[in-house]
Amino acid sequence: MEKIMLLLLALAQPTPADDKPDATALTDIHKRDLSCVAAFAIVASEQERGIESALSYPLLTERGRTYAGQVGERVMVETGRSREQVRDAILTAVADQQAKVKNVAEPQEVVAEEMARCLPLLETELPAKPKPTLNQCAAMMQLAYEEVYRREKLSKMAQDLKTLAFVLDSRARETMREEGKSGNESDVILTQIREDMSVRRKDQSELDIDHCFALAAPKKKEQNFEH
Repeated sequence: MEKIMLLLLALAQPTPADDKPDATALTDIHKRDLSCVAAFAIVASEQERGIESALSYPLLTERGRTYAGQVGERVMVETGRSREQVRDAILTAVADQQAKVKNVAEPQEVVAEEMARCLPLLETELPAKPKPTLNQCAAMMQLAYEEVYRREKLSKMAQDLKTLAFVLDSRARETMREEGKSGNESDVILTQIREDMSVRRKDQSELDIDHCFALAAPKKKEQNFEH
């Protein structure tokens, strides 16, 4: 549930509108959108835990949080509900989504049906960003580490970024080595990408950063089915 609550943080801040008494009923569209927010939150939580079935869907951490905020703001404006009321409506929707798969023989089929209904809405409202290459991810994570280190020294965030940068850099070099590139060539390529991205920081925000975390995820060990 941790990731679900993170996705709802955009709706959790109190505002002067929180005590509006004249809220109108939710429309079918509102209910549909809130249900999709809940579905995305659950799948994002499973993706963070590395559940394989959830990883077959687009990564939803960043886009799911943004979608939740947009839907919540729209529901508040159109119904007069407070942030707290909308947040409670989403938590109810989360419980409803979880109830749908409880005691079901094939829960993933239920999830697949929900995602088939909701993902087109997400694509319409928040088109997916282009996925960065492995080399770009290695460069971006290194730049992110250096920036946080300058600000916080070896804080927990800086240490995590340093680890991710190391993993991505190692995998990028391994891939280039398999392509026949020398160590010096790899150095030049990665240095050039870092320099370009350092100059054009805005370009990084236009890429799907979540994809970098997927590329840095631990590789699955081959299973041995022999007894």
